[in-house]
Amino acid sequence: MKLAYYPGCTLKTQAKNFEDSAIASFEKLGIELEELKRWNCCGTVYSLTSDDLMHHLAPIRNLIRVKEEGKSKVVTFCSMCYNTLKRSAIRIKNNDEDREKINNFMDREEVKYEGDIEVLHGLEVLKNEVGFDKITKIVGEVHEPPILNGLKIAPYYGCLLLRPDEIGIDDPENPSILEDFIYAIGAEPIDFPYKNECCGAYQTVNEVNIVVDKAYNIINNAQRMGANIIITSCPLCEFNLDKRQKDIKKKYPNFKEIPVVYFTQALAVALGLDPKTYRFDLNYISPQAVLVK
Repeated sequence: MKLAYYPGCTLKTQAKNFEDSAIASFEKLGIELEELKRWNCCGTVYSLTSDDLMHHLAPIRNLIRVKEEGKSKVVTFCSMCYNTLKRSAIRIKNNDEDREKINNFMDREEVKYEGDIEVLHGLEVLKNEVGFDKITKIVGEVHEPPILNGLKIAPYYGCLLLRPDEIGIDDPENPSILEDFIYAIGAEPIDFPYKNECCGAYQTVNEVNIVVDKAYNIINNAQRMGANIIITSCPLCEFNLDKRQKDIKKKYPNFKEIPVVYFTQALAVALGLDPKTYRFDLNYISPQAVLVK
C-alpha cells in the first residue's frame, strides 16, 4: 500500500527520530509513505477566529498538493500538523463560500480544491489500515516473547490528537488507541490521569516555569503509576516532556528522569528494525537501556 505523506517542518529537523522510525516501521508493515513532492508549513496553529480565512491557505495548499499527485488521502504523524490540516479540511469542505474564496487565492496553475482530501494520523493508519492484530502477529514473529514484553508504557496524548471532537481520533476524555497500540507491540500500558492534559505548549518559549510545573506533574504521575517510559506523537509535547527534564531537575531536585519517545520509535524496536532507525541520539533522556534489552 502507498500513502501520500506530509512530514511537516519539525520531522525534518529536531524530530528526525520521529520521521526515520515512522518510515522504516511503516515499510516493515507493508505501507510505503510517499512524501509530497512539494509541501509547505501547515501554518502550525489553527486559527480560532471565524472570519480569518488567510490562515487556511497554507494547510489547504498542502491538500491541493495531495490532489495534484492523484491521491485522495494523506497521512501525517505530528499531532499539530494533523490538527491544523484536518480542521482546515473540514471547514473548507463544509463551507462553499470559504472554498470559493480559498480557490481564488491560489495560483491559476493549481488544481481547484473541492474539499475531497482525507487527512489521517499515523495511529489511525495503524489501527484501521494495518490492524493492531496484524502488528501483534508481526511483533510476535520477530521475537517470542515480544522484545518489549514486561515494559510499562505511559501513553501521553496531549491536546491536539483528541480535540475538538470533530477531528479527534478517539474519545477526548477516555481515549484508548494508544493503549491498544501498546498492547499490540507487546508492552503493557499504564493508566494515568494526566494522559490527555496539556503540556504547556508554546508557553515553553517565554514562560518556562509554567511548562516545568506541568511537565513535572505529568511525568511524576506517570512514574507513580509504574511507567518505565512515556510515548507521544507530538514534537512539542516531546520537547516539553523530554528536553525540559533538565529544567525540572533544577526546580525539583528529587525528580527522577524518565525516557520520552515517539510511538514510532517504540514500534521500530518492537519490529526488530535496524537500530539506526530509532535515532535515540536525538532524545534528551536516552531510552536505550529501557527499550533495548
